[in-house]
Amino acid sequence: MTDNVSLISGVALRYASALIDLAEEQGVIAEVEAGLYKFEALMNECEDLDRLIKSPAFTAEVQLKALTAVLEKAGITGLTANFVKLVAENQRLFALRSMINGFRVQLAERRGEVTAHVTTAQELSDEHIATLREAINASEGKNVNIAAKVDPSIIGGLIVKIGSRMVDASLRTKLNSLKFAMKEVG
Repeated sequence: MTDNVSLISGVALRYASALIDLAEEQGVIAEVEAGLYKFEALMNECEDLDRLIKSPAFTAEVQLKALTAVLEKAGITGLTANFVKLVAENQRLFALRSMINGFRVQLAERRGEVTAHVTTAQELSDEHIATLREAINASEGKNVNIAAKVDPSIIGGLIVKIGSRMVDASLRTKLNSLKFAMKEVG
C-alpha cells in the first residue's frame, strides 16, 4: 500500500474498502466516485454541513435526517447516498473525510495510478499539466494524477510530491541555498 494509506485510520480504511468492493460488485464505481467527490465538495463549501458532520452534539437521528435532505437536494443517490447514511447511522461521520480519502487512495492503487502533488507560483496551463504528467509518467512507470496547487511564495519553479518523495525546484529554495552559501563565504 502507498504511504498515504498509513495516514488513514483503520475504521476509515475498512469502510472505504467495503464501499469499493460493493461498488465493483454492482458495477457502479464511476457513480460512487462522482457522488463521493461531489459530497466532499459540499462539505468543503458549506460550514454548516461540515459542523453537522464533525459535531458530537447532534444525535445520529438528527444527522441522518439532515444528511438525507442534503443528499436528495444534491442529487446524490444510490450506493453513495446509502453509504453516507450508513456512516451516519453508525455514528462514524467524524471519519467520513478519511473514508473518502481512503476510497480515493485505494481506487487509485487498484487502477495503478499515483498522485503527484504539484505546487507552483502560478496556475499551470492545460498544456503544462499534460507535459508534466508525461514526464512524471515516464519516471514513475504508472499513470499519474496531477493535484495542482498555487503558492506564490515559492516565487517560481515547482515542488512535486509523490508519496513520501519530494523534489523542490522552487526559486525560493534556490535563493535560500544561495543566501546560506553566501553567509559561509563572507
